[in-house]
Amino acid sequence: MLEQLDQLDKEFFLYLNEKHSLFGDTFMYFLSDKLAWIPFYALVFIFLLKHYRAKILFVLIAIAVTVILCDQFSSGFCKPFFERLRPSHAPELAGMVHTVFGYLGGKFGFISSHACNVFGISTLLYLLLRKEFTYTWLIFIWAFLISYSRIYLGVHYPGDILAGAIMGIIFASLVHSVYRKSLPKHIQ
Repeated sequence: MLEQLDQLDKEFFLYLNEKHSLFGDTFMYFLSDKLAWIPFYALVFIFLLKHYRAKILFVLIAIAVTVILCDQFSSGFCKPFFERLRPSHAPELAGMVHTVFGYLGGKFGFISSHACNVFGISTLLYLLLRKEFTYTWLIFIWAFLISYSRIYLGVHYPGDILAGAIMGIIFASLVHSVYRKSLPKHIQ
């Protein structure tokens, strides 16, 4: 059963990964770069500061805890535990994986840290802001694009992304639950 899932994951990866262009290469490489999102994070911070001044410290702590949980679980536990080679390092896929600008990622890829982190952040922000802002769900487009960029770049299988996204959602939901219970009553 696991072998069949692994084979399907590889086939779906190759199907998605072969669809590329010069513009797509540049765009997806940019999307995948964590530093490229600093202006976005700055805007989110300014927005939160403007709308949640009284509880900004609690919100920032919740975001930090979510990212720490997501990143440590994905990179610190899962990758060394499962030791699943990234597509860009898999000998059986040699010559079939489209990579961009020589980027291969680290040796192991299960689960995707990018997917875990961005879905964690997106879920937490969605849970925090959904009642006040109708279009908060749009943040998941950002999470999806960054996650897809990892397949495009040849460094993650779809299963790596799916597992990362699920774990990010779970960690954010847990942090949100603790946040709601821990927030002092006078600033709720």
